Amino acid sequence: MNRAIRLLPVLFVPVVLIGADQRGAQTPAPRSPVSLPQERHLKNLRQLTDGGENAEAYFSFDGQRLSFQSTRGSHSCDQIYTMKIDGTDLRLITSNRGRTTCSFYYPDGKHLLYASTYLAGDACPPPPSMANGYVWAIYDDYDIFRADPDGSNIVRLTRTPGYDAEATIAKDGRVVFTSVRDGDMEIYSMNGDGSDVRRLTNLPGPDGGAFFSPDGSQIVFRGYHPPQGPELEDFQKLLKLALWRPTSLEIYVMNRDGSNLRQVTHFGKANWAPYWTPDGKRIIFASNMKDPAQRNFDLFLVNLDGTGLEQVTYNETFDGFPMFSPDGKKLVFASNRHDANGTDTNIFIADWQN
Repeated sequence: MNRAIRLLPVLFVPVVLIGADQRGAQTPAPRSPVSLPQERHLKNLRQLTDGGENAEAYFSFDGQRLSFQSTRGSHSCDQIYTMKIDGTDLRLITSNRGRTTCSFYYPDGKHLLYASTYLAGDACPPPPSMANGYVWAIYDDYDIFRADPDGSNIVRLTRTPGYDAEATIAKDGRVVFTSVRDGDMEIYSMNGDGSDVRRLTNLPGPDGGAFFSPDGSQIVFRGYHPPQGPELEDFQKLLKLALWRPTSLEIYVMNRDGSNLRQVTHFGKANWAPYWTPDGKRIIFASNMKDPAQRNFDLFLVNLDGTGLEQVTYNETFDGFPMFSPDGKKLVFASNRHDANGTDTNIFIADWQN
């Protein structure tokens, strides 16, 4: 997801370490540190949530609040929350009906965008069967909705059969999102009210997780375009079952109308969750390129031409879903670091140092 398509449960499998005290009782291992000395770009790193599965935290356009998805408490699947950037004033936005994902503030701060399955029923849709191996579900019942910041006045924006999710917004209000409406996982754009839908990508494979550049002229996304043969056939077979296998992903950039498509990374493995640096000249993204077991995801920076790769985080578990604040002074991301029980994913924020 990014996570409508969710990498955390499948590409990273946390392990709980336990030890024995002097009486032989089992005690949890100490928490890993919040910050690491190699992470020179991250100053004053703070943990904003503590417990549950929390991810995809995105800044409002005024930089004062974060919207994010969380499975916590009595929730059996993700719901949308908002909070101030210091972690206070936590608010549940969705109604605990169905599964929700990928929330994003409108530029004026008067509405939120998110995807939900709630029209198909109150229950959480079931996780995918592993009969087809390592796969993700792309639930057919996901549609994109607009709501007031308190969750009221819900308006449905997409109505086509199949998966519509992963929506984010440019500063001029244009929305970019992922859909399977034309028989493939492609990227589309539309107005903030759901009108004027335009298809932007047209290559076989799972394109998605798109964000506009700071000036709104370009779009970055993750994708993979397998050649004709068994790999493409496997993708197309799974897509008919509302599934896909996200083991190979790369970062791409294109103009906002879909022209001038170019591949940024060629690192192999899973390179995903891209976002723009504030000057629009580099991309920050998550990757498992340095972990042979593919379970350790770190954040990296790269130039638009694929040069200048620089590692940002060095946590030995999972770091992903990075986003810079609108003024470029802060970075928010999700991580398994400093985890209390080996199963939690939390939201962290840091002052960004160039």
